Amino acid sequence: MPAPEKKLYRFGVFEVDAESGELRKSGVRMRLPDQPFQVLMILLERQGEVITRADLREKLWPSDTFVDFDHSLNTLINKLREVLNDSASSPRFIETLAKRGYRFLAPVELVVTSSGLQTPQVSSQNSLAGPGAPAASLSAEPDAVHSFLTHPDELPAISHGYVRGLFLLIQIMYLCFYVAALARISAVGELLDRALGNSWITVILIVSAAIGIPVRLYLLSAASFDIKDLSRKFLRLFPATFVLDELWALAPFLLAGKIGLGLALGVTAALIYVPFAQRTLVLMREQASLKAKSGP
Repeated sequence: MPAPEKKLYRFGVFEVDAESGELRKSGVRMRLPDQPFQVLMILLERQGEVITRADLREKLWPSDTFVDFDHSLNTLINKLREVLNDSASSPRFIETLAKRGYRFLAPVELVVTSSGLQTPQVSSQNSLAGPGAPAASLSAEPDAVHSFLTHPDELPAISHGYVRGLFLLIQIMYLCFYVAALARISAVGELLDRALGNSWITVILIVSAAIGIPVRLYLLSAASFDIKDLSRKFLRLFPATFVLDELWALAPFLLAGKIGLGLALGVTAALIYVPFAQRTLVLMREQASLKAKSGP
């Protein structure tokens, strides 16, 4: 006899086991009562569709059940949002459509496994990210990276224009660093030789600037013209740009003689964070795009 099938629904850092009735976050089981779990299952099975309040009433309460329906359903949705760390005003998972119902926003991966072998047999994706999107996540980074960095589904959906403006400003800042350093390369080289006594540092600076300029111009044009899948393209570049940006985070020490060691250290500390800010911005941009595609 064929082994019984087991359905797992995955979205963001969450996983739902339809058979056992369990909700897990990053592998840790979350406490979720039966009725909120039923609501979650209905939303997951019809991801992206509007689930009316009447539909939920029919599935949750028999016709002969006397209950304050509106209050009870609101309580269930609020409990579900609490467990998912979601917000009604800025939803990442459950969107409320006034006088209509609810809709599940995040991409959902359905994995059907054999309980005997515990190996995937069928994988399907209902995603608002559009055709060609990866099944499991918005990010192209491995799970190990998400274990200590912000996951896309943990971010709010901020205005697309606001996010893009901040991202463009960061690229312009780095571009100014590179151009200014190359424009005064002789003076910078002498300063590095006096401070470190190694001409190879100057060579590294020139090479890194020569690499950084086309990278920044690409990111500027990609963000300006809303190139498709910018977040995934950036995340593939992230390991390389991270090394480059952390190297240039030391640039303020070149001006320590003029601005003081304390201020140079403070600016460097801020620049060390900027690569992570860029990553967060591109993921927020993706969240804003997903919300726009889901409709009003």
